[in-house]
Amino acid sequence: MYAVIKTGGKQYRVTSGDVIIVEKLLGEPGETIEVGQVMMLGEEGKAPTFGTPVVEKAAVFAEVLEQQKGDKVLIFKKKRRHNYRRLKGHRQFETVLRILDVSATGTKPASAKKAAPKKADAEPKTDAKADAKPAKKESKPAAKKADAKPAAKKPAAKKAPAKKAAPKKGEE
Repeated sequence: MYAVIKTGGKQYRVTSGDVIIVEKLLGEPGETIEVGQVMMLGEEGKAPTFGTPVVEKAAVFAEVLEQQKGDKVLIFKKKRRHNYRRLKGHRQFETVLRILDVSATGTKPASAKKAAPKKADAEPKTDAKADAKPAKKESKPAAKKADAKPAAKKPAAKKAPAKKAAPKKGEE
């Protein structure tokens, strides 16, 4: 079964197992989300079902694989003979999705329910790492502050004496 979904102002033809890159969607890697609006459903050998504008009760479920930035797009403006040149760059935020299931009835797939406990198991591991890292970070800034204080005193001692202003012609 395949579907045509709309998300981020664009339409995508997806089937179960596809990996697609779409405009940024909210969700952490590993989460299961319901994607966009289903515009059309179809199966091989059968007539497709079109929505007006969307198919009722149909849903597409996907797993967030990654949040990333796209390729850089350069914007260059120039007006000849006016010495006017402007160069700007832009990188769009994107979400990489793996399509888990295309459902005509809107029911969640069984694999989506199993994915949620994996995320809960992963959280305590990240907490243990997070506790260890701040202890290291706290000791480093203290050493940097101690080094910064003596360095600040040295430039003050090297100031050159101020020069006297030359007298004006009428005041001599």
